[in-house]
Amino acid sequence: MRFETKTHDKYLALKLNEEKLDSRISPDLKSEFIRLHTMGVTNVILNLDEVKYVDSSGLSAILTANRLFSSPETNGAFVICHINSHVEKLIKISHLESVLNLLPTESEAIEAIFMHEVEKELSDETELGETEG
Repeated sequence: MRFETKTHDKYLALKLNEEKLDSRISPDLKSEFIRLHTMGVTNVILNLDEVKYVDSSGLSAILTANRLFSSPETNGAFVICHINSHVEKLIKISHLESVLNLLPTESEAIEAIFMHEVEKELSDETELGETEG
């Protein structure tokens, strides 16, 4: 599986450099998501700019990442960007557009991560104020 990662202060961006996200590479992608989660990464942007085709095993890998990074325990965010029309159609057919955080560009995905972090900080401050009061 060919991919590149860029680690930033608040998130990790993973760009999949494959045309197909199918049963051939999905297990490796799932393993990478699990490894990142184990390392303590909480916010991930998945860039699918190069991906032209996704099958059900690819969707499964994406859903694994969504569960790992968007869970209440992690309190992180998982954002997918640069999806093409074929992949978007598959996501809609599977009724996953309301489950997954899909944005057109990586810059919008980055903004979503930063907004999530701000909301998380405000929520933490509110909870702290309620326990003190």
